[in-house]
Amino acid sequence: MSSENSSADDEQRVWDVVVVGAGPAGASAAYAAAVAGRSVLLLEKAELPRYKTCGGGIIGPSRDALPPGFELPFRDRVHAVTFSLDGRFTRTRRSKQMLFGLINRPEFDQQLVEHAQKAGAELRTGVTVSRVEQHGSAVPDRRTVAVVLQGGEAVLARAVVGADGSASRIGAHVGVKLDQVDLGLEAEIPVPETVAEDWRGRVLLDWGPMPGSYGWVFPKGDTLTVGVISARGEGAATKRYLEDFIARLGLAGFEPSISSGHLTRCRADDSPLSRGRVLVCGDAAGLLEPWTREGISFALRSGRLAGEWAVRIAEAHDAVDTRRQALNYAFAIKAGLGVEMSVGKSLLALFERRPGMLHAAITSFRPAWKAFAGITRGSTTLGELVRSRPIAGRALAALDKGAGPTGGSDRRAAAAVDE
Repeated sequence: MSSENSSADDEQRVWDVVVVGAGPAGASAAYAAAVAGRSVLLLEKAELPRYKTCGGGIIGPSRDALPPGFELPFRDRVHAVTFSLDGRFTRTRRSKQMLFGLINRPEFDQQLVEHAQKAGAELRTGVTVSRVEQHGSAVPDRRTVAVVLQGGEAVLARAVVGADGSASRIGAHVGVKLDQVDLGLEAEIPVPETVAEDWRGRVLLDWGPMPGSYGWVFPKGDTLTVGVISARGEGAATKRYLEDFIARLGLAGFEPSISSGHLTRCRADDSPLSRGRVLVCGDAAGLLEPWTREGISFALRSGRLAGEWAVRIAEAHDAVDTRRQALNYAFAIKAGLGVEMSVGKSLLALFERRPGMLHAAITSFRPAWKAFAGITRGSTTLGELVRSRPIAGRALAALDKGAGPTGGSDRRAAAAVDE
């Protein structure tokens, strides 16, 4: 179906599902609801394709959550990871199998939306949602939600999915609570062929100078995506880290085509995932991996679940059934993604205090590297690792309890793996 930017009869029509936001979470939700044969409207404030600040790494869980027949527009395939600890103790680990792929978000997001459209979803771009109403004059009955657009138009639905990013209006309606906010800064740097060739098939992960910070280089053909992330409130230090990181890599002489910033937000454990007939998913729900702040796989997986449960909510005839379906959605999220987030929080706490120890483990302790490779390929997840290997869970808990402030011993441990 073609994109629709004006529709006179939407005020009268009641859609089964309206999805707000056409990123990976929203497109996945729209696809899941449309494949189930429901009428679906996907709303997006930007015109597509549009740029998003994102490293663009597609790990195994992301790939496995894509619609059937989706062909990933890879710009590179990663077989090697170089790790460094604030620019030192560098070591590269290689894999015969591909670890993960790298995409440009504008292409990737556009393709996801096209799959949703092919499944039957309709798209309206250039529209901004100002609020959601579940009671009041705009709502004809208790089975209907009004999505009010800027300008006053009300779009009616039996269920709404909020996938409108980390500054979500729908998240505010639901009452999403956050307990970790980080600032990511990124530069897209075009480089000559000789420089691009040096990076082909290899990424860099640098554990940074501030607690919990790290930097990355992701090659995408003739462009390198270079970024850093750290806790919000460290804006000047984060900017300095990116500048130093780029200089250290010998890339300071190349002019970035895009420089951007973005806040990532992690949900609190008791944060709601629904309110009435409205669900949230992806960044709008604060769903992402707390240590790496990886969000694409969380967006795709939670979006698919939100789309499936939105269909059930659209079919619910009363508040009791609606509540039951919303609780089932929350349970599905917490049983999978919630477990991964819990392990990720423990890893982040450890990483904040002992980056040298984690660096040493992942670069010189084979089981740690195998776990990293397994997670990126999708053969396992953080949650499955802890569940299937009790020793991993016990070790993580012991390390988390026993980790003191970062000290010289961690630096010495890392020095042992310097090549």
